[in-house]
Amino acid sequence: MKIFYAIQGTGNGHLSRAEQLYPYLKKYGEIDFFLSGSNSQLNSSLPIKYKSKGVSLHYKSTGGMDYGKISKSLGFNIYKEAKALPIEKYDVIINDFEFITSLACSFKKKKSVQFGHQASFQSKLTPRATSFNPIGNLVLDKFVKSSDYLGLHFESYDQNIYNPIIKDEVVHAEVRDDGHIAVYLPQYSIDFLTPYFLALPLFHFEVFTKEVTQITCNNNITFYPIDNKVFTSSLIRCHALVTAGGFETPAEAMYLNKKILSIPILNHFEQECNGEAMKKLGVKVIKKIDSNFNQIFTEWIDSENKVKFKLTHSTEAIVDILMKNIPTNQI
Repeated sequence: MKIFYAIQGTGNGHLSRAEQLYPYLKKYGEIDFFLSGSNSQLNSSLPIKYKSKGVSLHYKSTGGMDYGKISKSLGFNIYKEAKALPIEKYDVIINDFEFITSLACSFKKKKSVQFGHQASFQSKLTPRATSFNPIGNLVLDKFVKSSDYLGLHFESYDQNIYNPIIKDEVVHAEVRDDGHIAVYLPQYSIDFLTPYFLALPLFHFEVFTKEVTQITCNNNITFYPIDNKVFTSSLIRCHALVTAGGFETPAEAMYLNKKILSIPILNHFEQECNGEAMKKLGVKVIKKIDSNFNQIFTEWIDSENKVKFKLTHSTEAIVDILMKNIPTNQI
């Protein structure tokens, strides 16, 4: 069986998930990966056969989406790439929220399975943000079209939604607490974050950012380049996590029973939805970093704000369910 797996590269989570799934997917056939987008900073060992700039996300240094730059990534080339993408050569198409593959399937009348976190929003039972965002709703509902879906989320809100994919090194980790605060806030620049963390000298922050290429220190702050293994180590050892409103990182922190402060990217509807889901679980979620951050951080760090959940399905079990969801006329 030939398997085509499309990865949305608007962040590191999609690629990290694919790496965790790969050993189990290999049991079902030969896999070629398509990576679309330029936001992922991870160095991957996956056999990525096709690449595209695709649709990429851009942020303002103060924490919001830069829609001007995002719009420039959209163009006629995407339609040309969709028509050229050789999905007709594959028996199975798995799509982790990747637009070009969805478009190619539409052009070439091929069926596919949407798989991943965004797929969970195909269910009306998945928590949504209360903010008025018709474009955000439209993207979650219509950006990727598929014949079927299998979603991943913090809880099983519907019958086709399963627990997150947690990396093996996290599942088997010896959890420790060396007192530091792990930080992953890709929407904020170093210059913006530094004054806020320097104003909290009793805490040490390990900040992961694409702005540095080597470890850099500034008093109680250590800046690290984006590195999956190093970040996972920091997460396993940390006292608490400050992160955006993504999915994989908070899920791993909750699995490790770490305290979480989530700051979803401004106007990023999916992250706002994740924030709403985290609030329901008891996670502290704030809108942005501003003059109140010192007080908010201090109250949060002193509170009992840990959220713990257990996996109901292993990665291997989810892959098995996924492959059984492939439309029968593809195999």
